[in-house]
Amino acid sequence: MQMRPELVGDALTRLRRAQGQLAGVVESIEEGGDCSEVLTQLAAVSRALDRAGFKIVSSGMRHCQQSREDGEEPEMTEQELERLFLALA
Repeated sequence: MQMRPELVGDALTRLRRAQGQLAGVVESIEEGGDCSEVLTQLAAVSRALDRAGFKIVSSGMRHCQQSREDGEEPEMTEQELERLFLALA
């Protein structure tokens, strides 16, 4: 399945936010920031990445279902989407 902004929507926003958070984590480490704050921010980045991944898989599932309803062959099988979902878990 081709990654297109209109398919992934909110996931792209989440990834951009996570990118900014990660830059903040790196900067904090480089400046000798507080360990607890660094780890809290790192956990937030990790959750944001997980949510973005789940959002992308969810969008793929909806896209494939719509393809089936339109009488078209979906770009991915249910098994492929399941494998991708489990890779995130």
